[in-house]
Amino acid sequence: MIPYGCQDIDQSDIDAVIEVLKSDFLTQGPKVPLFEKVVSEKVGAAYAVATNSATSALHIACLALEVGSGDWLWTTPNTFVASANCGLYCGAQIDFVDIDPLTFNLCTSALEQKLIKAGTEDRLPKVLVAVHLSGQSCDMARIHALSQIYGFKVIEDASHAIGGKYKEQYVGCGQFSDITVFSFHPVKIVTTAEGGMAVTNCHELSEKMALYRSHGITRNPEMMTKSSDGPWYYEQIGLGFNYRMTELQAALGISQMTRIDAFVAKRHEIKAIYDEGLSGLPIQLPLQHPDGYSAMHLYIIRLKLSELRKTRRQIFEALRSDGIGVNVHYIPVHTQPFFKAMGFKEHDFPESVRCYRESISLPMFPSLTKANQTAVITALHRVLT
Repeated sequence: MIPYGCQDIDQSDIDAVIEVLKSDFLTQGPKVPLFEKVVSEKVGAAYAVATNSATSALHIACLALEVGSGDWLWTTPNTFVASANCGLYCGAQIDFVDIDPLTFNLCTSALEQKLIKAGTEDRLPKVLVAVHLSGQSCDMARIHALSQIYGFKVIEDASHAIGGKYKEQYVGCGQFSDITVFSFHPVKIVTTAEGGMAVTNCHELSEKMALYRSHGITRNPEMMTKSSDGPWYYEQIGLGFNYRMTELQAALGISQMTRIDAFVAKRHEIKAIYDEGLSGLPIQLPLQHPDGYSAMHLYIIRLKLSELRKTRRQIFEALRSDGIGVNVHYIPVHTQPFFKAMGFKEHDFPESVRCYRESISLPMFPSLTKANQTAVITALHRVLT
């Protein structure tokens, strides 16, 4: 079975992890700060806080922005549940903004209309989580402009997008947002096995997130309530969590980051082959918006079901039977039973539902061979025609 995604591990990655295993620190050593430095410098952010997952990073980002009971967090339905759950963890209420049918990202026209209405109902969001689906940036300039008018903060959920660009700057530079979150899950652009990171240009936000990451504990004398008892002394000055990244994960991440540009370039080579090989089929190919350079985490096709004699499930199962490990991204969050119990209806966000019903993700990862990609293209031609 050709998987839809797969990590790319080489000997330098293995050597980096072994070096840590032989060192004095498996956790809370020098590698995590170094990884934070590598990532922040790459994307052009001032500060970075590494975590054990992107979900944890989203949570501490919301906490740092003081999301709480009585607040609203908005995001898109076409994402993984963590993009909404991070607000629920803080006691906030959740709402969604429908997607653009071409980019699959949050539709800024729909956002503006929803903001206008929310402004008359005293239901404006405190935070908007803008999800860069597949690695392609949302229209962050427009989102930022709306945030200035309506007074909400912006988190970029760039779990798919490290190494991607928007308006010729790396995603994560923070020009149009308060905090950006990356994921280092094995199928993402670079991996630390499990892991995440929040980057920001605000020192205060970075300090808050660092506290929330590690039990609310500080060893910084400037943040303590009294003079230190000695070099062992620390104080818990807030309620935090154990969201720390290990030295092993950070070492792997540092090694992986040396190849990030090559990883993204290879993904674009694979996209070009798919685009050519699949042209003419009754499908909508992924759009590369001219304002950006996608990290190409996913290659999502939309089936033109009105031109096909098979259902999406039949096509999906036929490809799986051919050894093609296709997947679907994502089941709209508002249709999940947990969210339906809050009152959301399937038809509330029709573009997200249509996208879900018509979409299939094809294998996309740097080590995908030309032979395997030919097999994917051949199988699609056989199944769709």
